[in-house]
Amino acid sequence: MTVAAVRYDVRTRRTAALALVGVTAVWGSTFGLSKHLLDRLPVADYLGLRYLVAAMVLLVVAPRLLRGLSGHTVRVGIGLGVLYAGAQLLQFHGLSHTAPTVAAFVVAMYVVFTPLLAAVLPGRGIDRLTGVAVVVATTGVAVMSLRGWAFGTGEALTLLSAVLYAVHILALGRWARPGEAFALTFVQLATMGVLLTGMGASDGLTLPGRADLPAFVYLAVIAGAGTLLVQTWAQGHIDSGQAAVLMVLEPVWAAVLGALLWSETLGPRTLGGGGLILVAMLMVVARPAAEPVPEPPTSHA
Repeated sequence: MTVAAVRYDVRTRRTAALALVGVTAVWGSTFGLSKHLLDRLPVADYLGLRYLVAAMVLLVVAPRLLRGLSGHTVRVGIGLGVLYAGAQLLQFHGLSHTAPTVAAFVVAMYVVFTPLLAAVLPGRGIDRLTGVAVVVATTGVAVMSLRGWAFGTGEALTLLSAVLYAVHILALGRWARPGEAFALTFVQLATMGVLLTGMGASDGLTLPGRADLPAFVYLAVIAGAGTLLVQTWAQGHIDSGQAAVLMVLEPVWAAVLGALLWSETLGPRTLGGGGLILVAMLMVVARPAAEPVPEPPTSHA
């Protein structure tokens, strides 16, 4: 590989890492909006309609993505969509049975599960610096979130969602190809939308009211289609363990935006834990050129 190619590769990886930081900022902005919408919409109805709208918007914006719908892309996208839909359902139902602060820590355990699962997969592993970043990030989330501990139904459901998120991160990192980002994102969104809307329709769908439409459109288009598209592209360029560390920035953004938009208080624990997570992020972003992400096997579809 030439010097120019190496420099381009490093720039691309760092651009992908910073793009994931931007994704977490958008995710962090959704906490308050989703909480208010879920006061009036059932979980499956809200998620299903959100992802259906996201899929349709992506198709309207980039109709040529249909040309990239190979058999491989469809199969992988459906699998990823089922994983993500399951994780979302478990997370939101778990939240109704546990304290939000504890749930925030438990769901963020995907930052631990991702490298642990990667370490047992053939041809995968975790380097020392990423391992240290995982420990630092996990400690930061615990400092921010935990206010006591009791493991019950809510925690169990949320922990299962964290495992599914970790599997999704690994699978996306393994199968995502930068040139197929639009097509793969569309299949994931459509799968989630159809599956969850079908579940919600079993007892009748509840649509968002007129007053909720601005928030719903933001959650569907920006926080739905936009973030999944960027995540799919970015994970074609960086390691899954590093991606998990970067994505755990979500509670930091949630705390900062909560203070700015909803006048929530940033206490010492929030600031200290957020600082540790930022240190972990910097360890990943400033990391020297990483080992290349293994290429998926050639599809014969």
